[in-house]
Amino acid sequence: MFAFTRATLRTRARLAGGVSLTSVVRSAMTAALAASALFGPAAAHAADTAITVVAAENFYGDVVKQIGGANVNVTSILSNPDQDPHLFEASPKTARALQHARVVVYNGADYDPWMTKLLGATAAQSSQRAVIVAADLVGKKPGDNPHLWYDPQTMPAVARAVGAALDAADPAHKSVYDANLATFLASLKPIDAKVAALRAQYKGQPVTATEPVFGYMSDAIGLDMRNLRFQLAAMNDTEASASDIAAFERDLREHRVRVLIYNSQATEALTRRMLGLAQKSKLPTVSVTETQPAGVNFQQWMLAQLDSLGKALATR
Repeated sequence: MFAFTRATLRTRARLAGGVSLTSVVRSAMTAALAASALFGPAAAHAADTAITVVAAENFYGDVVKQIGGANVNVTSILSNPDQDPHLFEASPKTARALQHARVVVYNGADYDPWMTKLLGATAAQSSQRAVIVAADLVGKKPGDNPHLWYDPQTMPAVARAVGAALDAADPAHKSVYDANLATFLASLKPIDAKVAALRAQYKGQPVTATEPVFGYMSDAIGLDMRNLRFQLAAMNDTEASASDIAAFERDLREHRVRVLIYNSQATEALTRRMLGLAQKSKLPTVSVTETQPAGVNFQQWMLAQLDSLGKALATR
């Protein structure tokens, strides 16, 4: 049994410039008050025209946008697909956004522990705030694999919770939110169909990965995921054992696995070495990310990665 000990992950959140959380929140509150004084009631009225939503990760923010449409104003905190999301630094802008949020969505399972702290620090300003934690919806906890958005069960649960929160916050547009929720849930069916097709064809096939980012999707497909101890060491920024490194290299050199899945957002020297070895050995590789790329929605992102995996598995 492997524990995903988030407390030791290299993907630790830090406060910008090393300042304290209290200082960040105080700075945000001061800025918000100054803006209110400068722009007056007009600005407040403009802010009230849409439900203010903050999502810790942009894929959850995308789900909110798809369900809320023009009636939501969504801020996604982690949204840069070219940056390691674990190097996020909380800022006054982050705290300021949370101050006014009526709905907040975040991952949980210790993936984004900074969000819990920021929510606690701004609780007094948002007593009516609805908070949706993906991990709570699917029964996950600290110590479980935190990459929950790759579990096909997660987004339907999050979408339903978002729909309910928007209905409660804005009953006048309940019919819109309910219709958009139904459309969103239907749009996930091609992902489920692709997973089922891959499972029917490749269940039990051995694969490996540099980190357990794709783990839940791999399980849904029924792949035999190898070298998990190495993956956890890479994710936790700890040193992999010599035997685990040797086993990983042997799998790549001798084609004991069909595909190498690698996290292209967070690559250290050792994981880059494994990617290079796979390419040198002419072993198919598949890139996955922890942040939704720009220009696509959640469904397109998932399908693109599943299509890449299907092509890689078909290469023999």
